Formats: sequence, structure tokens, C-alpha cells
Amino acid sequence: MKGRGLTTGNGYIEGKELENFFQELEKARKGSGMMSKSDNFGEKMKEFMQKYDKNSDGKIEMAELAQILPTEENFLLCFRQHVGSSAEFMEAWRKYDTDRSGYIEANELKGFLSDLLKKANRPYDEPKLQEYTQTILRMFDLNGDGKLGLSEMSRLLPVQENFLLKFQGMKLTSEEFNAIFTFYDKDGSGYIDEHELDALLKDLYEKNKKEMNIQQLTNYRKSVMSLAEAGKLYRKDLEIVLCSEPPM
Repeated sequence: MKGRGLTTGNGYIEGKELENFFQELEKARKGSGMMSKSDNFGEKMKEFMQKYDKNSDGKIEMAELAQILPTEENFLLCFRQHVGSSAEFMEAWRKYDTDRSGYIEANELKGFLSDLLKKANRPYDEPKLQEYTQTILRMFDLNGDGKLGLSEMSRLLPVQENFLLKFQGMKLTSEEFNAIFTFYDKDGSGYIDEHELDALLKDLYEKNKKEMNIQQLTNYRKSVMSLAEAGKLYRKDLEIVLCSEPPM
């Protein structure tokens, strides 16, 4: 888990890393509706450290952390270790969201998770996969409609990898999206290519007065292009990422 808030494989999480971990956990809990506004994050962290940091060195063993987390969060911790990049995540998503609706069916979830773990070269057994599947359904299919949305499911990704989160403050209405897409799809073919996507993303960032470095832009473009078919990014693919609500 190098670079994802933990020290390199020493079994401990400490100082700033611990703070980052808690903040990430808090985001994940809010995102899945598990956290009430009254949860006092700072106090909980202090209380947690007093209780589990036996020798007061500011370090907590990962094993201890895993023991005290509720099942859902423990699971998130596991899964974030497994998920590779957002591009891999989107490739797996693309395979299951065949009608480009921005949702996958609950009964396809097991295959989706299995694909993700294979992409990340993580061994898993059938009982573990079953457990993962059930946990995710409990966390993300809150209204029980048997559908799981892309923006919710992307919370399995570590925060730095979750490019969908980056677009949260820049979501477009259908009208805005259609105007932008039409502008870049100059020949009216219904799709754009990688270079046009590049220009579209830059425009979006400038319009929202957000800073974006070239490396980030390249990563986001790669992740979004994972939804494309033979280098063609169709209107519905991009709509899933950029619109406030997935198209129904």
C-alpha cells in the first residue's frame, strides 16, 4: 500500500498517515450513508489513539486497527489494498455496465469484484468473494433496488486514485453536458477521441477555476478512456462520469 497513507509494509500506521486514513474512512462512510453529521471525527481519533497506542509512540499496528473497525470499514480497508488503479476499475466497470447506464445490477457484482481482484493480481477464495459481495451490497445498495451506481462503487478506490471524486464539484446538468459534448464532437459522430477528451477536461478545469497538473490530466484521461470502445468515447460513457445523475 505504498503511497496510500501507510508506511511501506512495516505493519504500522502512524502520525499524519493515521490522520489521512481516518479522513479517508470518514469520506467513505459519508459516501455510503453510514455516518451521521454528529460523528465527531477529531474526538474519536484522540480516543482511539489513547485506547490502542499502548506505548504512546504514535503508531498503531494494522492488525489492531483491523480488529476494532466495524465489518464494513474493515472490508474497505482490505479492498483498498487490492484495487489497483482507477483505469483497471473502469475497465472492469465497462464490462458489466453494458448498456452504459452508470449502474451495474447487484447480481453482476460478484463477477465485477472477481475481475477487479484478478486485475490487481490478488488471490482470493470463493467464501471471501462471497463475503465481499454481501458487504458491498449492504453498504451501497441502500435503497434495495438491486442496482449499484458508479459514483458509489468508485469509493472502493483509494482517494488519490478516485478520479470520479475530482469531478464532484464540477458536475454538469444534462443541458450543459450536451452543449460541451456537441462542441467537441464536431462531426456529430456521437463519440470523441482521446485528444478531444484531453481538451474537454482542460476546459472543464479552467471553467471551474481548478488547478490541474499534466500528470493528473493524463491519469484522468486514461481512466475515462477505459470506458471507450476502440478509442471512441461515446456520449453515454462520458455522461456517466460528468453528469450530476447517471442517465436513466
